[in-house]
Amino acid sequence: MGVLSMKGGDGEHSYANNSEGQKRLASDAKPVVVETVKEMIVKMNFPGCVKVADLGCSSGENTLLVMSEIVDTIITSYQQKGKNLPEINCCLNDLPDNDFNTTFKLVPAFHKLLKMDVKGKCFISGVPGSFYSRLFPSKSLHFVHSSLCLHWLSKVPKGLEDNKKNVYLRSPCLPNVYKSYLSQFKHDFSLFLRMRADETVSNGRMALTFVGRKALDPLSQDCFQNWSSISDSLLDLVSEGIVKESDVASFNLPFYNPDESEVREVIESEGSFEINNFETIFGLLFSYKTGRTEVKDDDNNLDQSCQFEVIRKRTSIIRSITEPMLAAHFGDAIMDRLFERYTYHLSQRYDTLRNKPTVQFFVSLTRK
Repeated sequence: MGVLSMKGGDGEHSYANNSEGQKRLASDAKPVVVETVKEMIVKMNFPGCVKVADLGCSSGENTLLVMSEIVDTIITSYQQKGKNLPEINCCLNDLPDNDFNTTFKLVPAFHKLLKMDVKGKCFISGVPGSFYSRLFPSKSLHFVHSSLCLHWLSKVPKGLEDNKKNVYLRSPCLPNVYKSYLSQFKHDFSLFLRMRADETVSNGRMALTFVGRKALDPLSQDCFQNWSSISDSLLDLVSEGIVKESDVASFNLPFYNPDESEVREVIESEGSFEINNFETIFGLLFSYKTGRTEVKDDDNNLDQSCQFEVIRKRTSIIRSITEPMLAAHFGDAIMDRLFERYTYHLSQRYDTLRNKPTVQFFVSLTRK
């Protein structure tokens, strides 16, 4: 499958410097997360130690911002009821190739954000490993959070031999290609739930945010435009003699954005968790700042220079997400040229893409 991690460090194309959209989506999900934490604390009768896990934390400040909100909610809940404050164990999980160092450098700033009352009671640790496997001791977690991660599959599905010129689903494609992706998603998400069921205490909570899709048709253009531009860019490099056609034919993204019915079906079929809340939010993932002004790519009044900056920023976001996987398969040397072509193809699709909101599902679950 190659390297499934975001681009580390703090450079121009790093995930840490290209995750403003993810930060905005996390803000959209905050009310669901806060309410879920409050319910968990009351239901568990204010335990003396609370263990929280953020699965697929990636790198940068977003992880610690979310964790600080969770910790503050816990502390406020105890204070409002006059309870002694608990010790809080905050576990940050991602794959071993993740750039944990960039996140850990921000821990001192995280501790400064916390209320004085919690000093010396909040402990942060890293847990490298796949969340499609066991990560924690049995019945040890009280609250699990995962944001914008579960669309990444554990591996590239089998049965994609006929998907030679595409890195993902694209219309037209053979029905068996779609079925392969859907089958892998169902297997992986069911496994994720089973692993968390083993690790979570009774009445423990999970708050999950998915990249999803509104269209029931998985081949709707709304579902794969960003990946189509990568496919087209790779084929450009084949034409230029930079990339082998056989290398493109053997590369597919381990990605699937489900619709609501597919998510619900897996949760209900696996059976360990009860759905408390399921919200669909239409948001905007792509924007950039110029000075103090935030420019969004659904703005119909952008001049040409602003449009170019939005396209360039969108390219940087996609590069920060996909470059480690692409470089592992095709090599580092082609990355600049590949994303030059990506910028071009994105500009050709700009009018189609700019008013297409991202679809997210916010799901709150209780361990039965």
